[in-house]
Amino acid sequence: MRVDLHNHTPLCHHASGTPEQYLQKAIELGINIYGFSCHAPMAFDPEYRMALSELPEYMSTIKSLRERYDEQIDVRIGLEVDFIKGKEELIESAVLEAKVDYLIGSVHFLNEWGFDNPEFIGRYKHADMTQCWSEYLDSIAAMAQSGLFQIIGHFDLLKVFDNPPPSALLPKLRTTLESIKDNACVLEINSAGLRKPCAEQYPSREILQIAKKLEIPITFSSDAHSIEQVGAGYEICRDLALSLGYTHICAFKDKERETFALT
Repeated sequence: MRVDLHNHTPLCHHASGTPEQYLQKAIELGINIYGFSCHAPMAFDPEYRMALSELPEYMSTIKSLRERYDEQIDVRIGLEVDFIKGKEELIESAVLEAKVDYLIGSVHFLNEWGFDNPEFIGRYKHADMTQCWSEYLDSIAAMAQSGLFQIIGHFDLLKVFDNPPPSALLPKLRTTLESIKDNACVLEINSAGLRKPCAEQYPSREILQIAKKLEIPITFSSDAHSIEQVGAGYEICRDLALSLGYTHICAFKDKERETFALT
């Protein structure tokens, strides 16, 4: 079973190609379950997400594709939702109430700083990375504990510009993973990191080893923002999961978890 649940559309303003082209590429690659989870509307950083008024268009477009390609591929509808600790009120009620199959919770911001955006990379020169990682892990834990999300997106995204978590924070990292486990969330193995400066999937092998010991379930995502990124890096992520002893992967339908054999 091949699953790919985290993929974008041009409505986020930083993706190219049409949803139908993404889907056709997924069919070509033999993906069984393909999920769209574009950046959810929020009154924050609006140039990198759909507007609230565009949410019905997004839902309608993906539902139409699901019906049209029903016999070729299983299409799922999701949203990637930014979680900003201390600004939880920014999450739109329309997003939480949308008839989606799953919500991916992601941390892209430490307060106002979009740390994965190359436009703001200069902030790293003045950042205490131990403090940043501590705040980031606190945000992930709070996100899991919110009970709003089925999937935790790119767990160690803060390493994107090659800033891995300090070894001193290993106990806190494990506690954060325990929060994910305790709140029945699924951890995605996201191949987008392979095409970023960190040159490694999210999360790292070391983090996934801990996740496996904690029996945290996984899913796969290519986080595609262009047609050529659909399914990219899947084999690397699959082989990593298998090498760590994972035998099953998850998907969601109407926010209910499904489990499938990995091979």
